[in-house]
Amino acid sequence: MVSSGVIPVWLAAGGWGLLASSALVIGALLGWFIGFSSKSIAHVMAFGSGILVAALAFELVDEALEQAGILWVAGGFMVGALVFSLINHRLNSPGVRHRKRSHTQQPAANNTGLAIAAGTLLDGIPESMAIGLLVAGGGKLSIATIAAIFISNIPEALSSTAGMRRAGRNGWFMVQLWGAITLLSGVFAVLGALFFGAAPPHIKALITCVAAGGIFAMVVETMIPEAFAETHEMSGLMAALGFVAALALQALER
Repeated sequence: MVSSGVIPVWLAAGGWGLLASSALVIGALLGWFIGFSSKSIAHVMAFGSGILVAALAFELVDEALEQAGILWVAGGFMVGALVFSLINHRLNSPGVRHRKRSHTQQPAANNTGLAIAAGTLLDGIPESMAIGLLVAGGGKLSIATIAAIFISNIPEALSSTAGMRRAGRNGWFMVQLWGAITLLSGVFAVLGALFFGAAPPHIKALITCVAAGGIFAMVVETMIPEAFAETHEMSGLMAALGFVAALALQALER
């Protein structure tokens, strides 16, 4: 387990949110300086999908079930999935639809970077809110949860950066884009801690499940389809490896 110690709760939440989202900067650097194949990126994405699903099932939702009844948990989960799906549908422009895939980025699309940024931020909001809630509520913010979010962020920035580089974007644009999204992810973790950390247990469980539902919808609507599109023969195996890796991390912490 990770602990905030004597650090203020909101600051600890922001720090963990920044740590998890810092993978976006790492992924961007890898995508800019190293020429990964689309299949390699898809393998990482499938692995990240598996580890995120495990973190949802065995940490976020399991924690919520200890605080509230099934109606609160199921209701919050479905609301989160619905909200993400509706917003993702509204953002479903050519630039953002395949934001995790590198070879579909096209040059001369002036708003492509902003569309990808909006989609990436949408993906990161529920993750960051969940981190803030867990830190503030004294819940099970484990290494597995941080690792799941961290790993899932790498292929998104990696693939998008590789594609935007081919579309003619420069390095400074990449630094601003991913740096801003990383900072905003930390801010949403702080907001989660400040606004919901002192809420009654069933309300915290509800908000946690709203975040979990949003993450689940993100995995199913963006990560898994893009991974399958590139390497469908191995995507199931890589996702299973990610799932088992999350379980192993959780077991080591006990």
